[in-house]
Parts: sequence; C-alpha cells; structure tokens
Amino acid sequence: MSKMTSLFAGSYREFKNVRTITTAAMFGALSVILGYFTIQIGDYIKIGFSTIVNQFVCSLFGPVVGAVFGGTMDIVKFLIKPTGAFFPGFTLVAIVAGLIYGCFYYKRPLTLWRVLLAELTVCVICNMLMSTYFLSMLYGKGFLALLPMRAFKNLIMWPINSILFYTVRKMLESAGVVRLVKGHV
Repeated sequence: MSKMTSLFAGSYREFKNVRTITTAAMFGALSVILGYFTIQIGDYIKIGFSTIVNQFVCSLFGPVVGAVFGGTMDIVKFLIKPTGAFFPGFTLVAIVAGLIYGCFYYKRPLTLWRVLLAELTVCVICNMLMSTYFLSMLYGKGFLALLPMRAFKNLIMWPINSILFYTVRKMLESAGVVRLVKGHV
C-alpha cells in the first residue's frame, strides 16, 4: 500500500508545479483539437485521437493530475461541442479513467503489456460497466441489453487504442519530447 500512497502523493505534488498546470492546459487544447479528428467505422466504432493526449498527461503527471484533467476535459469538450444533454456520470467515468491510466503509467516503464493491461482495465471498468450503466439510466434501456454491443465494441477497440498510444508515446520518447515536457533537458 505504501507504493500506491507514494504514487498518489507524487502526483499530487506535480499539481503544485506551475509547469504541470500550464503543460496540462496546452495538452487540453490539443485534446480538444484532436477530438474533431475521428475515424468512423460503421455505426458504433470510432477511432479518436484525443484519448492519446489524456493518457500522455496521466503518464507524465500521475493519477491525481490525470483524474482532474480527465474530468475537466470532459466538461470543456461538452461546453465546446455539446452532443446531447450534459450528464455528470460520464465526467465521473473520465475521472476514473484518468486515475487508472495514471496508476498504470506514472513513474513506471512503458511496455506494450502495461499499455494493454491499462487499456483493458479502462475498457472493462469505465467503458463496459460504468458507461453502460449510465447509458441505461439515461435511455431507460436495460443494462444487459446494452452490454453485449458495448463489450463487442470495446473488444475491437482495446488493441487499437493500446497500440496507438504505445506507438505515439514511444515515438515521442525517442524524439526527446517527453524529457522536454517534463523539464529535464
């Protein structure tokens, strides 16, 4: 439990750094812009690129910053481009996803297996369970009626999102961008 406590304490300390706040704000702007670029495959599958930015912030600054960033970006994106009514449950999903990504990535070596496991955890907890529950609340459909299609979608998106983030993050590491952003140049 000491490792988890130090993980959250380290991420909380990141929040006290002005460079962290300004960097997260710039990544927030990038996330909004990338949110406009999605690849739609059929009615249910879409590949979005703003999630990469969210995961990048979580990996750089940890679960506390990642949770606040995820929740804030959910609200900001809704204000900029609303799709339906605002529902705080989806903001909670974004917060939990930020926590999960931060716990898996912060101050840990980035491996493909770690990314696959983090993405699977977010797919199951946030996308399949929490989001499906909130959708069933919003639309009055049964949870079990919505779950199979959402599970199928997430099973398809799991490796795609994982490989996309892993590849982009490794490219940014090899280009020296990660060190530059963290201020260790």
